[in-house]
Amino acid sequence: MIHSLALDPIAFAIGPLTVHWYGIILGTAALVGLALAVREGKRFGIIPDFFMDLLLIGVPSSVIAARLYYVAFRWQDYKDDPIAIFKIWEGGIAIYGALIGALVAGFLYIRRKGYSFWRIADICAPSLIAGQAIGRWGNFVNQEAYGSPVTEGFLRDALHLPNFIVNQMYIDEVYRHPTFLYESVWNVAGLLLLFGLRRLPIVRSGELLLGYFIWYSIGRFFIEGLRTDSLAFTGPKWLENLLEGLWSPMLLLAPPGKMDYGNIRISQLVAVLLVIGAIALIFYRRAAGYAKERYSDPIVSTKASASAPAGAPETAAPASASEEATTEERRERKEPHDPNGTV
Repeated sequence: MIHSLALDPIAFAIGPLTVHWYGIILGTAALVGLALAVREGKRFGIIPDFFMDLLLIGVPSSVIAARLYYVAFRWQDYKDDPIAIFKIWEGGIAIYGALIGALVAGFLYIRRKGYSFWRIADICAPSLIAGQAIGRWGNFVNQEAYGSPVTEGFLRDALHLPNFIVNQMYIDEVYRHPTFLYESVWNVAGLLLLFGLRRLPIVRSGELLLGYFIWYSIGRFFIEGLRTDSLAFTGPKWLENLLEGLWSPMLLLAPPGKMDYGNIRISQLVAVLLVIGAIALIFYRRAAGYAKERYSDPIVSTKASASAPAGAPETAAPASASEEATTEERRERKEPHDPNGTV
């Protein structure tokens, strides 16, 4: 739900058409991600059009999946007004849903082009986390994904935030933890980490993507606990105690955000499962020999040969073949004889 905003969520209007900051920010996030992927792809000889097509397929898929994920867990807000499901500019998308949509669409497209999914996903991993760092500012404009109440002094004196952020964090007559900002900063740090990891010779195929999941999920787990608008469900007490125990170091900094319903934050549970799964997959792929290629190894499409001209020779003629012409053949062509074997 959108509260009374300090910032106008509408950037500008052209007649009846209104353009929201939310859409502009998400579009900017997608373009920055594309630029990063195109630049890195050039190192491996992959043309920019490949990533542009991947973006055109991945963005709609991720937005649709992100919206469906959110609506599924907040159905009580939409069951009486199904039209509101399509009002995505008002906010209400889930990052993990977006990742599911992007990965499924990306996998199908990448395999169709004959590339290894893991190799291309590694190139795109920095694009994902950069897009998330920028996209969180859409939540800022819409005053969503905020945290529990704090004092104005905490925002101004402890965090030294500028006025436009402090004012926007005044929601329901109290100031709130800018959890959107915490996650954005965490993601920028993750982007720099991925930039460094991909230059290390020890990194194998798929491990940059899995590293992204580990880094992002750790940050998301702890930041999510501060929020008051988390997607949640009512789960067993043992699971609640487990998640609270894992989050307990944060109690030294701030109390958890109170939720309106449920006792299990879905994003926290997913984050824990992703960290465990990603670490296990790294070890398994190495032990089973599925991660033999290094990040820096060349990337070749299995369909590359299909693009070669029909009838083209598979190998070049040996250099000595040009020397097999007889003197008689040269005379018939009236070519001068070169004792060194050239004409």
